[in-house]
Amino acid sequence: MAALRGAVSKTFALLLNPLYHVENGKFGCVTFRRTTKQVTSEGGLWDTASDLYSEIGARGNQQALTWTFQSGAKVGFAHMEHEKNRFDWQGAQIPLIQFDELTHFTWKQFVYMLSRNRSVSGVPGQIRATLNPDPDHWARRFIDWWIGDDGYAIPERSGIVRYFIVKGDDVIWGDSREELEEDHPGSLPKSFTFIRSRLEDNQILMKSDPGYLANLQAMPRVERAQLLDGNWNIRPSAGMYFKRSDFQVVDVAPPCKRWVRAWDQAGTQKKQESDDPDWTAGVKMGKTDDGRYVIEHVERFRDTPGAVDRAILNTASQDGKKTAVRLAQDPGQAGKSQASAQTRMLAGYTVKSKPVTGDKETRAKPLSSQVEAGNVMVVRGKWNEAFFTEMENFPEGGHDDQVDAASDAFDELSQKERTVTMLKPKGF
Repeated sequence: MAALRGAVSKTFALLLNPLYHVENGKFGCVTFRRTTKQVTSEGGLWDTASDLYSEIGARGNQQALTWTFQSGAKVGFAHMEHEKNRFDWQGAQIPLIQFDELTHFTWKQFVYMLSRNRSVSGVPGQIRATLNPDPDHWARRFIDWWIGDDGYAIPERSGIVRYFIVKGDDVIWGDSREELEEDHPGSLPKSFTFIRSRLEDNQILMKSDPGYLANLQAMPRVERAQLLDGNWNIRPSAGMYFKRSDFQVVDVAPPCKRWVRAWDQAGTQKKQESDDPDWTAGVKMGKTDDGRYVIEHVERFRDTPGAVDRAILNTASQDGKKTAVRLAQDPGQAGKSQASAQTRMLAGYTVKSKPVTGDKETRAKPLSSQVEAGNVMVVRGKWNEAFFTEMENFPEGGHDDQVDAASDAFDELSQKERTVTMLKPKGF
């Protein structure tokens, strides 16, 4: 069993693995992604397999997600979206099992499929997997021997084979099969190795798409350290997403072709000194003609729901009708009702209400990339210190209201230009 890690070409490597055995009519292989959509998406496993396998005479059945070779050998693709889906493979005997992005799968799914890795084809049972760094996934602990204290793969250990057995949920390692069989009589050790792979290993891609490296370098610090540098220990921490030194502070906002103020709302008052409720935050952001962004002002306060509504309306009046209003819509009927009422309240202004989806860190990543690239300005003001402190402390700080509002404002401005119908006040 072997694992191959790399920012690129690891999926293509999985598709090549079965070709060693497709002349054996009894051979079969299944490659898993967590969802079917990941298999069939544009440029995904199925599309890449079509380019490869059709050239050597295999017949594809997209409905069944299988390829059949002239010998009768089959290569299939499948999902394991839910924990219980592992039981769909009860009784199966699969000579070659592959996981594309192992860090998307649970330990129970992985261990269960080990028991399905049996063969009557004459091909020894094998499992292959690709994966990218995730410090909190079980795979990080599984490959610990191959990873240094600094989080990077140890070059000298790449490709070295070790052996393991699973007892309950415990993984017991040994340097040889004999060592484990002696210490644990009756056990059946399995071999394993981890192979380090880096972007520079793929010279074909580097030459054909030189912009790919630039894309990786433009990612936020955490993702860049994981996906480009291959660090298995790095986690989001204070200062990993935003640093105040990356913001350019200006005295006056430059001319902008679009403006928006995005709101992250909390209808909570501070009742006593020890309380620390969430804030209502409204971030006004503009986009310049040359594609840069400027944060002109942040409104931040704690008050009742009714006072929050009045403040949003008053702020919209001060910003003017050229500044759109972006509202974060909470999930559920209550969120829809609030968004609908506030949209009516803001009749005459350009209003966009959008449901909140994804975790806060994911929502902040696009803005983080632009800040690190030096493309975000901040107009000097009394609100700067509270804003910079919260941004730098994200995601470990006590509050993230300004981060959420800034992320939503950036999301609105970074979308393509579109025509918006403005609501008119009643009576017009």
